[in-house]
Amino acid sequence: MTVVPPSLKKGDTILIIGTARARNAEAIQPAIDMLMAWGLKPVCGKNVFKLHHQFAGTDKERAHDLQWAVNHKTAKAVLIAGGGYGTLRIIDAVDFSAIKKYPKWFIGYSDTTVLQARLSQMGMASIHGTMAFQFHKHLAATESIKHLLFGDKINYAIPPHPLNRKGTAKAEVLGGNLSLIYALSGSVDDLNTKNKILFIEDLDEQLYHIDRMMLQLKRSGKLKHLKGLVVGGMSDMKDNAVPYGKTAEEIIFDAVKEYKYPVCFNFPAGHIECNMALYLGKKATLSVEKNKIHFNY
Repeated sequence: MTVVPPSLKKGDTILIIGTARARNAEAIQPAIDMLMAWGLKPVCGKNVFKLHHQFAGTDKERAHDLQWAVNHKTAKAVLIAGGGYGTLRIIDAVDFSAIKKYPKWFIGYSDTTVLQARLSQMGMASIHGTMAFQFHKHLAATESIKHLLFGDKINYAIPPHPLNRKGTAKAEVLGGNLSLIYALSGSVDDLNTKNKILFIEDLDEQLYHIDRMMLQLKRSGKLKHLKGLVVGGMSDMKDNAVPYGKTAEEIIFDAVKEYKYPVCFNFPAGHIECNMALYLGKKATLSVEKNKIHFNY
């Protein structure tokens, strides 16, 4: 049974930590200002603005801040400063045993998929959404995090896509960045997708690699027993001099075309400007019709 952290209220504390690439204080200040405007009390980890090569501090420093956030007794949420790469390097150095005693929302996407997969293993829901350094980029995307944190009802209407497959599903949502889901395969944080709605998105990948990752998910049984598939932004895809011959969306559809569950493309989440927030670990209803697609919690 997944533990869903309590909704926030004004006056609650939200922590800001860096688990991956470095972000400076100037980049994070708009998020701090916005969180304060929401009535929250942002508190930064002591290493969040450190710089070690491309990372927000050494592995040890980043792991320290993540451990501090997991163990924090009063904070109700944790906002990840930025993505890039680095969470995989520290995830096994952190003891998550206190997370159910002190449940809190962890918010991020992209590289944060590693952390969210670990939270899933611990039976804890999280939020796939815009990170601190992007809070000023798109108001609706940022506000969607507020709605999820404060427990508002969510209903996203998605434009139709020619590759969508009709149907309705009600199930727990999990997933995140496709490359990270692929990287976690066979590890202690490998996702159990059976009877779930799987969400995937990616950025800056070769089209043949999208095919390789989707085939790995298929061959390992992760696509066969889904209740539904939601595909977010497949942004800035790369091709070889000799074209691969299919778009990322066509590659994904080919991997699941033999199954019967609903499939929704162009969901407004991922490495796109309008990166709307999603609960991971909570049940959602996905309804895909020819000209009307809804996703709600």
